[in-house]
Amino acid sequence: MTAFGALFDRVRETSPLVHCISNLVSANDCANIVLAAGASPIMADDPEEVEEITALSRALCLSLGTPNPRKAEAMVKAGRTAARLGLPVVFDPVGVGASQFRQSIAAEVLREVPVTVLRCNASELQALSGLVQVSRGVDAGKTLPPEALRPLAEQFAAQHHCVAAVTGAEDIVTDGKTTHILRNGTPLLRRVTGAGCMLSVLTAAFVGANPDRPLAAAAAAVCAMGLCGETAAARLTGEEGTGTLRMYLMDAVSNLTGEQLDQGANDELYC
Repeated sequence: MTAFGALFDRVRETSPLVHCISNLVSANDCANIVLAAGASPIMADDPEEVEEITALSRALCLSLGTPNPRKAEAMVKAGRTAARLGLPVVFDPVGVGASQFRQSIAAEVLREVPVTVLRCNASELQALSGLVQVSRGVDAGKTLPPEALRPLAEQFAAQHHCVAAVTGAEDIVTDGKTTHILRNGTPLLRRVTGAGCMLSVLTAAFVGANPDRPLAAAAAAVCAMGLCGETAAARLTGEEGTGTLRMYLMDAVSNLTGEQLDQGANDELYC
């Protein structure tokens, strides 16, 4: 049995404050899923206050979604504060392959901020790794097959001294030496705007509650999101659609227990 449950229980027990520099599309859902997991969100993206807000927090989540110069400045300032205080940082390079502007911000974040967890999809990982442009908006476009994606994720994690959590048909979570392959989830989550952003802030909550175990905490968060997606999809009837799925997803996270996470995890570990 995979021991993810204790990591989730720790989120509920400690209720870490998570500073989310999110995007305009998904900020409300991000705040609500952090609350559903038992943690506490705070949303601040102005350069004038991000250092103070980060100093109050247990974890920082940086999203590249809906970028602008002030937000880019805020992300770097918050990230430097987190580094100075030893706080974990989750970076979500939303749609990084879609524009040169996004690529330049992502490069600055990776250069200036010691990222704890990179949480991305396959095309975003490929863009960050300097491969051919593959992004289709903020969604995953044409990507490498799983057997090629895993070594790319491991290489990126080792090079940047971080955990890479790459979601797709199979989710890959690796620190470059140890790799989790997770097979929970449902394709329906691709039709819910902000599902990836929600996973990123959920990951920050897990890592904030378990800062000494970033690999296991990130894998547990990815597994929890996938398992809750399965639970939400199973509740749908023929008359319901993606709006209801979004609501059921939030309910599933709210009602998830550590024991259920351990029992439902579909995790394969490679060392």
